[in-house]
Amino acid sequence: MTQLVGTHSDPDAASATSTLSGRRAVIAAIVGNTLEWYDFAVYGFFALTLAKLFFPTGDPTVSLLLTVATFGVGFIMRPVGALVLGTLADRHGRKLALSLTILLMALGTAMIGLAPTYATAGAWAPAIIVLARLIQGFSAGGEIGGATAFLVEHAPPARRGLYASWQQASQAGALLLGSLTGALLTGLLPPADIEAWGWRVPFLLGLLIAPVGLFIRFRVSETDSFKAILRERAARPEASFSPLRDTLGKHRSAVVVGFGITIAWTVCTYFFLVTMPTYAVRQLGVPQSASFLANSVGLVLIVILAPVFGAWSDKVGRRPIMLAAACGILLSCWPLLFWLTHQPSVVNLVLAQIVFAVLIAGFSGPAPAAMAELYPPAMRSTGLSIAYNLAVTIFGGFAPFITTWLIVQTGSSLAPAWYVMLAAAISLTTLTASSGLIRGAGER
Repeated sequence: MTQLVGTHSDPDAASATSTLSGRRAVIAAIVGNTLEWYDFAVYGFFALTLAKLFFPTGDPTVSLLLTVATFGVGFIMRPVGALVLGTLADRHGRKLALSLTILLMALGTAMIGLAPTYATAGAWAPAIIVLARLIQGFSAGGEIGGATAFLVEHAPPARRGLYASWQQASQAGALLLGSLTGALLTGLLPPADIEAWGWRVPFLLGLLIAPVGLFIRFRVSETDSFKAILRERAARPEASFSPLRDTLGKHRSAVVVGFGITIAWTVCTYFFLVTMPTYAVRQLGVPQSASFLANSVGLVLIVILAPVFGAWSDKVGRRPIMLAAACGILLSCWPLLFWLTHQPSVVNLVLAQIVFAVLIAGFSGPAPAAMAELYPPAMRSTGLSIAYNLAVTIFGGFAPFITTWLIVQTGSSLAPAWYVMLAAAISLTTLTASSGLIRGAGER
């Protein structure tokens, strides 16, 4: 792979964003990103309930497979959203693209929260859910690239790892919000009330809060880097500019590296932080409310530790920390799941989630900055969006379906471990082979 470090000018280093502006940008990205991913992920937390209400087949396993497949359907639109919204962010600004993502996510969430069930509307009910997931997937496809570019470009050059790590911290915060909502509802309401109306509450809560995120994003200023790009384009109106063409033409190696990095990130996120409550109920026999609480412990740690590892990567470089975390995931996944399946308990589930949370934070804390630094600002949102969302669509979005299917086919509760280990091995290989592409300490 060719070395990209130092091959393009970076207006980020030349423009100093004020501390106040940087803080506003972080708040805008965190709030908007949290709401965006809460709305997208809460579907996964209520997969068992939605399976009964929207995909009744008479076979609980088939119903669950159809439900998690619909969860994955949202990811089919992620690459499309990445192309459209990522390019929009590089052409017309991060603010416009990020505001549009919230509006689209709110629309998809409203459709799910207000959807009639199969008993009321028949085949129209699952059709509405599928359409809503496609809209949400399109929206999510533009969020990661725009929000990460926004954070990196508002950061002081020596603190990009810290600023960008709030991308992962806010994602974990969104999952935490969904997990706590699930724990509260399942703990307070009997199953009959959950199925009757309680499952709608988390979707409607996300819908009600969405205007807050939209208002905050409209109030923050555009990044200095993008303003510099606009001035350059105005000075050279005859120049041809295409974020997609330039990304795929000049930065294919960066896209490949970003794709490889994302695989472990997305598989671990969607198995350990989204699917684990369902896995714990079905495979370990843990009560649903307890599984949500155990999941919440891991998510709290990621919210806290992702910025810690991001800041550390500003000191020692992104790659060493991510390599160590990927090795840890590869080596610990099977033993920990083996231990859990042979000694299932709430305490052991919490302990396992703590270990996985530390490793996920170690990998995903530095990852957003590492990926953003692969591209110049003029095509940063496009390149990052494409690499991330292609990997998420192929490996992450269908992780709940694949892991459930593997368990059914093999009859082993340990089957998901092999999928996670494969993902970690691919990302580990990518990191090992891309030392010239991922910047180290001092290469800002």
